[in-house]
Amino acid sequence: MSKSLRFRKACRDDLDAICRIYEKSHDAEEAGFSATGWLRGVYPVRSVAEAALGRGDMYVADADGRVVATGVINQIQVDVYYGCDWKFKAADEEVSVLHTLAVDPDERGGGIGPAFVRFWEQLAADQGCRVLRIDTNAINKRARKMYADLGYIETDIVPTVFNGIPGVDLVLMEKKI
Repeated sequence: MSKSLRFRKACRDDLDAICRIYEKSHDAEEAGFSATGWLRGVYPVRSVAEAALGRGDMYVADADGRVVATGVINQIQVDVYYGCDWKFKAADEEVSVLHTLAVDPDERGGGIGPAFVRFWEQLAADQGCRVLRIDTNAINKRARKMYADLGYIETDIVPTVFNGIPGVDLVLMEKKI
């Protein structure tokens, strides 16, 4: 991992770099180098980043001034979260959620993903949250291992249409901080 890795709230000037990461992630998926379950033209797309920028909850990691990862951090729990029997009970205002974590495929394996998660954990703690929740497609074994290694517990797997993608087995995970 680059020693100059820096995490910050994204700005409009980051939009093209964020979308390049989405496109490169789709390229990697289509070439068989990764298995996120994301679909080009469906999710994630430019409008996802634009909406997050508009809400002010898009974050990036940059290394030497270049955006190398992106994610959305907020307290929005998607609908399927409400049917889950979470191990750690918490009021909505005590929960922080990380959505759409994407690391530039050219930078994977360098510790950027775990560093982004640790950034989120600290941000959530600073905001008074005590429970972290995240989800991923069941086929995304790399993400599932990373989150497990960081102490996240798989609480449920829910069959759903997720972000417009049919046939997703959505793995719901949580961690108490």
